[in-house]
Amino acid sequence: MANPFVHIELTTDDLGKAKEFYGKLFKWSLEDMPMPDGTYTMVKAGEGPGGGMMKKPSPEVPTAWLPYVQVDSVSDTVATAKKLGARIMKDKTPIPGMGAFAIVLDPTGGAIGVWEMAKK
Repeated sequence: MANPFVHIELTTDDLGKAKEFYGKLFKWSLEDMPMPDGTYTMVKAGEGPGGGMMKKPSPEVPTAWLPYVQVDSVSDTVATAKKLGARIMKDKTPIPGMGAFAIVLDPTGGAIGVWEMAKK
């Protein structure tokens, strides 16, 4: 499938409670990764897209799950999204050694992330 969903991420005020709930509910394997601005918890759910959980980066960010779609170029996708009426919530942001992401709000208000794998 072109541009599949590849990652689903939860932002929350209470990371500990979310980890306890989802770990027990779905028996997910959870792995904490220290980050400069806090802890990021990788969700290893088996088959299908991977996921993650993190404390909300700011109060205006909702507690919600955000899907990410794989793209060839985050920059090109963001430029096209702007032309189509999207609002850019987080512009292209590199994750060293992994890739880059951006978050856009579509013209209807729906949030979606885009992910570009690092080129090898």
